[in-house]
Amino acid sequence: MHPFDGLKGVPLKGMVSWVEPCILFMGNRRKAREAALQILYQVDLSRMSPHDAMKMYWRQHPSLPEVTEFADQLVEGVLRNQIEIDKVIEIHSTHWKLGRMACVDRNVLRIAAYELLYCRDIPKSVSLNEAIELGKRFGTEDSGAFINGVLDNIAKEVKT
Repeated sequence: MHPFDGLKGVPLKGMVSWVEPCILFMGNRRKAREAALQILYQVDLSRMSPHDAMKMYWRQHPSLPEVTEFADQLVEGVLRNQIEIDKVIEIHSTHWKLGRMACVDRNVLRIAAYELLYCRDIPKSVSLNEAIELGKRFGTEDSGAFINGVLDNIAKEVKT
């Protein structure tokens, strides 16, 4: 049984198999994205296993089940599809290799690219705006503009 089976209003039957439902109440999505970013950052820098990073993060930052479920879905989705996501980011980030990007920017882009490519129930504008805000909050002075430019290029090619 899929973890989202039985949720009201979720069109799971007949969905393309690679499109994953990304469902959560709006008030907690930003918290979940922030948690996912911090977990991916930890995995990226320390080479800690994703399972251990999630376990450690949630032990230190207990949260509502909706937040943990969506954050874990983002982390697992990014890591499961990372090769494709990274290729898409590199194609659309002119003159930038992923390894040269700041760790925060790289992982914000991965989360947003995952949402754009695999979470069709999240509007593109929401994914872009949330990513830009994450970049501004956790990244450098230039992160918001950089993230906006890359994601805008990706979003133009994603079919709605």
